Amino acid sequence: MEPAAAPEADTLVARETGGRRAGRSASSNWSGSLIVASLTGAFGSSFLYGYNLSVVNAPAVYIKKFYNETWERRYGFSVDESTLTLLWSVTVSIFAIGGLVGAIIVTPIVKFFGRKCTLLLNNVFAVTAAILMSLSQLAGSFEMLILGRIIMGVDAGISLSALPMYLSEISPKEIRGSLGQVTAIFICVGVFMGQVLGLPEIFGTESRWPFLFAVIVVPALVQIVILPFLPESPRYLLLEKHNTSKAEKAFQTFLGKDDVSQEVEEVLAESRVQRNTKLVSVLQLLRTRAVRWQVITVIVTMGCYQLCGLNAIWYYTNNIFSEAGINRETIPYVTLSTGAVETLAAVSSGLVIERLGRRPLLIGGFGLMIVFFAVLTVSLTLQNNVSWLPYLSIFCILAIIASFCIGPGGIPFVLTGEFFQQSQRPAAFMVAGTVNWLSNFAVGLLFPFIQSGLQNYCFLVFAAICFAGATYLFFVLPETKNKTLSEISHAFAKRNKVSLEMQEMNHYPEERKSSAEQESNFTSSVDNGETKQAIM
Repeated sequence: MEPAAAPEADTLVARETGGRRAGRSASSNWSGSLIVASLTGAFGSSFLYGYNLSVVNAPAVYIKKFYNETWERRYGFSVDESTLTLLWSVTVSIFAIGGLVGAIIVTPIVKFFGRKCTLLLNNVFAVTAAILMSLSQLAGSFEMLILGRIIMGVDAGISLSALPMYLSEISPKEIRGSLGQVTAIFICVGVFMGQVLGLPEIFGTESRWPFLFAVIVVPALVQIVILPFLPESPRYLLLEKHNTSKAEKAFQTFLGKDDVSQEVEEVLAESRVQRNTKLVSVLQLLRTRAVRWQVITVIVTMGCYQLCGLNAIWYYTNNIFSEAGINRETIPYVTLSTGAVETLAAVSSGLVIERLGRRPLLIGGFGLMIVFFAVLTVSLTLQNNVSWLPYLSIFCILAIIASFCIGPGGIPFVLTGEFFQQSQRPAAFMVAGTVNWLSNFAVGLLFPFIQSGLQNYCFLVFAAICFAGATYLFFVLPETKNKTLSEISHAFAKRNKVSLEMQEMNHYPEERKSSAEQESNFTSSVDNGETKQAIM
């Protein structure tokens, strides 16, 4: 490319803030490389997160028996029921602790290695965890299974931040929402595959349950084989590595066209706006007034994502199916319907998100969950008096799952990638991931007490959380469909109580320089087609 001059950059900024260029049709934005990158990244990342959420359910009886036999072989007596319950609870919940660790360490990793390389290196955790968990029975060590679960949690914590970041930075804004939904779709597919492989005919037996954990190696190896042949995020290459030629080639690969001058120029315009801003820390992000409501919105959506009650639904599923008269041997097969509905709803959301937008799907999803939680509460309370009410409970379970996957199940990850500029995005995903995993752990810790205290009425607690989330989003969340970073920032400017200029610049006062010095820095930042160090 030819070196960019300051007057050209001024024109680009004006073009960026004044309105969007007419984009190509959504279908023309789906290049082969973009599809392969999204599918490969999601298969080795969010798929494994969903898979590990459900994989421990089917073999739970056999794993507990393995724990008891190991304890008896070591100490000469059977483990008491309370200790066995504690060991099993730790096995299940420690996954969230690992996820929290992963979310905390992801910021320096993606800064140093980049988005794609982070996803690749993350497979070390997945393979290590798979080996530990699959060999635990052979080694006679339940500690290996527990350690594998926490390492797998670290993998999930990193991937649920790095993958949405990567997808948001490689996609054209016209399909940014649809591509972002790939994360949610593969979480649902992972949950479903965990249910399928856990059937007695496959790996859901006493002798074959370790293979359920060995399967984790497959998605990791697929990602290791394919992802190296795909480019790094072009925005990362241009804005953080200052390598224009590699960024240009990455854009050409992902967009499937030779002329990517428009895309490179738009990113350079953003580079000029934020050229004096270092990659911010979490503390700096939280102190930045210009993105205060963006941060609050991410915290609310991620908190509601975990606290809206879907985990409670999974807890109740077998009991409700049993109350409906379904044979206990048949329940694992009927449970597959929940995973199938979850996957279909997530795919449907991905197909319509660019037409309907993020806001209607997110608020509508929470609204439908409120309705079906209320109906489920009534149904569970009266089902012993009316013969057909248990079947209504089954319908409500499926409807709640579908409502969640329509919007709340994937859009929070999309919004986190859309709200923040390049220098803030890693810190923003760290905040989102921390809230996500802390909320996940809180549900696992508190739900048994909520359930024992409120019984069937526990679902009203989750209905109230959904109502609070929907109300907040109705008054605060702007539509981000097909909008640039600048336009999204302008939508929050009034609420953040900053001028549009300050919102666009998004700098800390002590880091701002005179306009003359800024212009000098920018014009010297491009030389012989390579963007040099421009972040002071």
